[in-house]
Amino acid sequence: MDSLIHADERLDDLQIKGYKIIQHPDKFCFGMDAVLLSGFATVNEGEKALDLGTGTGILPILLEAKYSGDHYTGLEIQAESVEMARRSVLYNDLQERIDIIEGDIKEASVIFGKASMDVVTSNPPYMTNHHGLKNPNDAKAIARHELLCSLDDVVRESAAVLKPKGRCYFVHRPSRLVEIFEAMRKYRIEPKRMRLVYPYVDKEPNMVLVEGVRGGRPQLTVESPLIVYDAPGKYTEEILEIYGMK
Repeated sequence: MDSLIHADERLDDLQIKGYKIIQHPDKFCFGMDAVLLSGFATVNEGEKALDLGTGTGILPILLEAKYSGDHYTGLEIQAESVEMARRSVLYNDLQERIDIIEGDIKEASVIFGKASMDVVTSNPPYMTNHHGLKNPNDAKAIARHELLCSLDDVVRESAAVLKPKGRCYFVHRPSRLVEIFEAMRKYRIEPKRMRLVYPYVDKEPNMVLVEGVRGGRPQLTVESPLIVYDAPGKYTEEILEIYGMK
């Protein structure tokens, strides 16, 4: 198994089912937003799930560990990330449960077919303003800025690949919540559930988790706030549970 880990890469423990993920510290590594999304989403028995912009495959691996879905697929445009994600799948012996596909989010419905998925997840780029980027082809820049796809692209393709009443789950910035809801309704995905994430109880939220249902009826449930830290460097009990540390 050590042969799957290349020079300068590291193997990180995911704290669940003994799973690990291969990452390169100089490239884009997964963050808390992906872990929180894996705890917010659900994949029921027999369901097929697709993660748009999967990076190094963190969400399919975490979702497979937490839920009893039938199959998990990650779509990623960056070849280097695809190759690394596939090695992580092999390292965890999940090749029968998880596929990593190289391709463009904007063509997801062509790649997988319309109405082919029960669940879609995505941790898309948060930032629209990419002026002044030193290297727009850098893996970190592509992951953080809407260089290769927009929020509209992500929502449109989510709607296209979802079966009727299928569910999508996004993590994004609260400052773009109006845009998110507008895009979802534009493509007939009804926002059904949302949860704001706060770094501290007395600070403004810096993330939002959103669930939508394709063709769902209007009714939005706003869940209780999710607080990350009790004190500097000290996670709340709920965060420790989501990370599998409790």
